Amino acid sequence: MVEIREQEIKEILPEKGPSFKEVKKYLQKYYGEYVVIKCGGSILEKENLLNDFIKDISILYKIGLVPILVHGGGKRISNELKVNGIESSFINGLRVTDEKSINIVEKVLTSFNKEITTVLIKNKCRCVSINNGENNIISVVQENEKLGYVGIPTKIDRSVIDNILKEKKVPVISPLGLDKNNKVYNINADTAAGAIAKTINARRLIIISDVEGVLDSDNKLFSELNTEKIDQLINNKTITGGMIPKIENCLDVAKNGVKGVVIIDGRKKHSVLFELLSDKGSGTLIRK
Repeated sequence: MVEIREQEIKEILPEKGPSFKEVKKYLQKYYGEYVVIKCGGSILEKENLLNDFIKDISILYKIGLVPILVHGGGKRISNELKVNGIESSFINGLRVTDEKSINIVEKVLTSFNKEITTVLIKNKCRCVSINNGENNIISVVQENEKLGYVGIPTKIDRSVIDNILKEKKVPVISPLGLDKNNKVYNINADTAAGAIAKTINARRLIIISDVEGVLDSDNKLFSELNTEKIDQLINNKTITGGMIPKIENCLDVAKNGVKGVVIIDGRKKHSVLFELLSDKGSGTLIRK
């Protein structure tokens, strides 16, 4: 069991975060378990939100958890494409990516990956960058010709992740992969995180975005959903548009070895700490 260093942990925990009593309980729960955290949306674009997220990850690390991070970067990509005179277009929420675009996507995501690892290190969190250029772990096939260089993961090299975790370092993974000809493909970050979580049998996959979670028709948050309820919400159009593939991906992950997938709001202070280390949790938990 993990050794609880009471005074040390109390000093690390934020004043308005979970209590030590709760943290102690959940540290035991997650000891030896994998937790995958995917961060996207405006959380990655607003400096204050990104810094809050990085600080929370460093807190998890300092108290004894070593999460696996997967990041997006869609808004940065859109901005950079626009600077280069390329308008972004999407099919079912996935970015159409031609040969010129994929070079820009790769450049943006690789640079952002390094930026995240740099800030984590400044917060005394040991970490390792994982990207297609240095230590690719994601093999892909093309999703379809209309989307261009957009890939579906076919295999995750978990040995790279395992070796980083054995060294007590946080893997920071860019959602890029290579096909059998070593061509670079962009991957939806939720899809990449889901594939990784399934491969390593993660205890939790946490999707951090700029939405509260799944809301009912009165804009009230569902704290938990299962297959039956999700089917009902899609059929009655409570869940619509881009939320459908996001929820279906979460459900697929929950049905394939991951005990729970949760969508939480990264705009809320310490939401990831409350989700992992408190009784009340945060956002919408999805189980099979």
